[in-house]
Amino acid sequence: MTGHPVRTDAAAPIGVFDSGVGGLTVLAALRARAPAEHLLYLGDTARVPYGTKSPQSVVRYALQASGALVDRGVKALVVACNTASSVALEALAAEFAPLPVFGVIAPGAAAAVAAARGGPIAVIGTEGTVRGGAYQRAIHALAPEATVVSQPCSMLVALAEEGWTEGAVVELTLARYLDPLFAVPEPPTALVLGCTHFPVFRPALSALLGPKVALVDSAATSAAQVSAALAAAGLARGSGSGEARFLVTDGPLRFARVAGTFLGTPLEPDTIELVDLGTGDGATM
Repeated sequence: MTGHPVRTDAAAPIGVFDSGVGGLTVLAALRARAPAEHLLYLGDTARVPYGTKSPQSVVRYALQASGALVDRGVKALVVACNTASSVALEALAAEFAPLPVFGVIAPGAAAAVAAARGGPIAVIGTEGTVRGGAYQRAIHALAPEATVVSQPCSMLVALAEEGWTEGAVVELTLARYLDPLFAVPEPPTALVLGCTHFPVFRPALSALLGPKVALVDSAATSAAQVSAALAAAGLARGSGSGEARFLVTDGPLRFARVAGTFLGTPLEPDTIELVDLGTGDGATM
């Protein structure tokens, strides 16, 4: 650890970060799973999306965003971004030790293996997540014989960030991405939504793929893992009603407008704080 204070008391908030609004699906799952916990969310909206950036840039961005949360006294860090989880988790754990650091890849892979029932597994995500092979490795660590196919779907991130979750544009985009994966003799029985932006497309995906394909969202599984780990470490906040606070590096009004799509409830602009990560390539206060 290099100069960041680490809190180890149950009353401290859980820090959650993503490149934009997609990680709010993980925050919502944490709020449902552990309603007593305080949550502090940071969306690095000045640099979204991470999925098209180099691994070196993603690691740098993840360290900066996580450092901002750690400096505000979080008791655990949840990397609610598949791209950052795939390339930066080890660096974050080393930088902020002994702070508990959780990613979304491993829980998602475990859920996928369970849902696939021995059938092929499809993974969709950002270019960085898919090209890096993080889900493939995690799935094969659990089920070495599993067939895993994948497809980068970067345009879905832009649609989600705009709040476009249904309609002709969404349907055509999903079909264009998924037809090559499912128009085969033995189509996948499970589809991993390997980006935290993608759960907002669940209704459209269900309509396109039908009931025979299980849609795997790592948000709920990740929330369960975090909750159990904090309880085991004596860091769970056991009672009361938790509060959520929100930080962004750019566009708080836009963040508030789109956030309701991911949270299921509106978010007032005056509850969002604009922060400067001090990098020279983020927002300025």
